[in-house]
Order: sequence, then C-alpha cells, then structure tokens
Amino acid sequence: MPGFNVHSVLVTGANRGIGLELVKQFLEKSNPPKWVFATCRDPEGVRAQELRNLASRHPNLEIVALEATDPASIKAAAGRVEYLKGSGLNLLINNAGIVRVTTLESETPEDMSLVYATNVIGPMLVSQAFLPLLKKAVQQSTQTGLSCSKAAIVNISSDGGSITNVFAWHLGHVVSYRCSKAALNMLTKCQSLGYASDGILSIAVHPGWVQTDMGNASSLQAPLTVDASVRGILNVLTSLSEKDNGTFVDWEGKVLPW
Repeated sequence: MPGFNVHSVLVTGANRGIGLELVKQFLEKSNPPKWVFATCRDPEGVRAQELRNLASRHPNLEIVALEATDPASIKAAAGRVEYLKGSGLNLLINNAGIVRVTTLESETPEDMSLVYATNVIGPMLVSQAFLPLLKKAVQQSTQTGLSCSKAAIVNISSDGGSITNVFAWHLGHVVSYRCSKAALNMLTKCQSLGYASDGILSIAVHPGWVQTDMGNASSLQAPLTVDASVRGILNVLTSLSEKDNGTFVDWEGKVLPW
C-alpha cells in the first residue's frame, strides 16, 4: 500500500468478522500503524480471545472496551485512546453493526430501535467523541487536502441501504437493517459537509456480501471472503482524496447510488 501511512487507526466491532480482519491486515502491513485500537463490548470475554492473541504478538495493538449504544462507554473509550496515544487519531472506522432477520410484516419497534441505535446513532456518537483526536491529527499533519493518512471517518455501510439498488430484497427484507444503512449513508454525507473544513474526510463503504456471521444470515452462502473484502477496502482507502469526500463506494472503489 504505497503512500498509505496511517499512524493511528481505530476500528469498532473488531472482535470478529470484517472488524477483526481489518485489524489483522493493518498489523500485517509492511509499514503498520504505530497504534491500532480495536474496540469491542467485552475485551475480556470469549469472543475477544482472537484479539487478545493478536495483542500478545503485536505491541502496537490496544484493545479498548466500547459499547456503541452506550454514550458513557464511548466517552470512556475516547478518553482511554487519548491517554494512551497522547496525540491525534488518523483513521476512525465505524464498523460495529447488527442485523435482525425480519420481514416487512414482522418488523417491530424494538428491533428497529435497537438496529438504529447500533448502526446509526452509534457511529454518530463515536465520531463525535473522537472528533477532537481527528482534528488533532489534522493539526499535526503536514499533508494538504483530504486523505485517510491525514484524518478520516470511514462508515461501513451496505448496498442493502441503497434506495436505488435495494440489494437482495428477494433473499431477505431486513427492513430495520436497510433503513439504518440508508440513514448511515446520510450521516456520512452530513459528516462530509460538516467536517471537511476541519480537514477530515468522510466516506461510506460497502464491503460486499461477505462470509461473516452477519453475511451468512440468509439461506445462501455469501460469495466474498473476509480477506478479499478487507484487502479491497484497504486498497480503496489508499486512493481517497477530496473528490471522494461524502461518497458511497464498494470494496472495489465503485461509486454506488444512494
């Protein structure tokens, strides 16, 4: 990844799936970040064992507790990152997300509220909490323009939230998930308008239909491996600039319709 020099990155929902693979591939880079912050709900739990194994081999990996629906937890995580690093944060990847397998008829207020809290409100609150560190990274950077090496918010979205595409409706309605990702796309657009003057790039990324617990929620096998998806995402992130601010792209860099 020539030219992709991220000194610090934070990934939410990093104990499995795409989040865990993002952490792995950042650590495997020839020029890995000085700090990789991997957040999850319970760093000491069974589901974080693989993260702990990675941390035992990589001193630049720090596991941080963060519950994306809990403002107090988010605030505490931001304070811990600031304390440990003592400088700015270059790249924030809002990856944590959930899905509820429902139909249009069976969707409930409870599921809708829970999915929105995690997939929309969570990224908003996390971005707000880490905004001072993103701004600090901009102040410390000598780069011009916008880039992921300087300061960026990457929201992991889904083509399922594209109102134009409505990907795979025949495989599952998952209304709360689709609505939440459409809302996340709008949040990304708002962030691109609100934070560009601070030197921060904002983008929504569709990782593809990936072989994860979430991706395999339907009756069919997802076609894309986690490794291939994340390699594509990181390749896309290397090339982002001002022209990409506020856009919605997939893991291959293709611009998707809202």
